[in-house]
Amino acid sequence: MKVLLSIKPEFAERIFDGSKKYEFRKAIFKNPNVKTVVVYASSPVQRVIGEFDIATILIDEPTALWKETKEHSGITKDFFFDYFDQRDIGYAIEVKDVRRYKNSQCLRTHYKKTPPQSFCYV
Repeated sequence: MKVLLSIKPEFAERIFDGSKKYEFRKAIFKNPNVKTVVVYASSPVQRVIGEFDIATILIDEPTALWKETKEHSGITKDFFFDYFDQRDIGYAIEVKDVRRYKNSQCLRTHYKKTPPQSFCYV
């Protein structure tokens, strides 16, 4: 099973160049059968650019999550803690086996979806 995640283009690029090995989320999908993330690069790109498999999903309070992921977070400490401000729990999806599409895809044409606020199943 796959989920579609909206990811800012700069962070999506870091996933595909290997410098970002974790995608952070405030909320996560509940279905344990999700094994693959389809990446929708949000504005201004607005295209589905590839996918990756999920190695694991870390769940912890933000300070512990940062300690475990900071070396491969692909973001700054300030950005991380601003993102998780006022949150007791955070999620880090560990990226493995990235596959960048040769040709990016239009979300509405290929998936008949609109960009998700957080995620949607595909």
